[in-house]
Order: sequence, then C-alpha cells, then structure tokens
Amino acid sequence: MSLTMTIVMLIAGWLAVAAAMLWGVLRISRRHHHPVQPAPIKKVEKHSARHATAH
Repeated sequence: MSLTMTIVMLIAGWLAVAAAMLWGVLRISRRHHHPVQPAPIKKVEKHSARHATAH
C-alpha cells in the first residue's frame, strides 16, 4: 500500500469515528431531552413613586 493511500485511509477512519461519535451523542441527547415548561407569567405590581432620598 502506498503512503498516500495509507494517509487517506487514516483520515477516512478518523472521520468515520468522529461521525459515529457525533451521531451517538446527538441520539442520546435527543432521547434524554426533557422539555422545559415555560414559567408562569407573574403580574408585577407597580410600586408607589417615592423620592430618591426617601428611606
């Protein structure tokens, strides 16, 4: 086997392993994803206007 073919096969193997790992991570994250319920909207009460130096 030539040197060029060895390098190409090595890179192809790395890409195959990386693609398999990415696929597995995406599969697990999609399966174990828990949808988040939107937080209930709370009404904000208006505070009475006060002077800036009031304590």
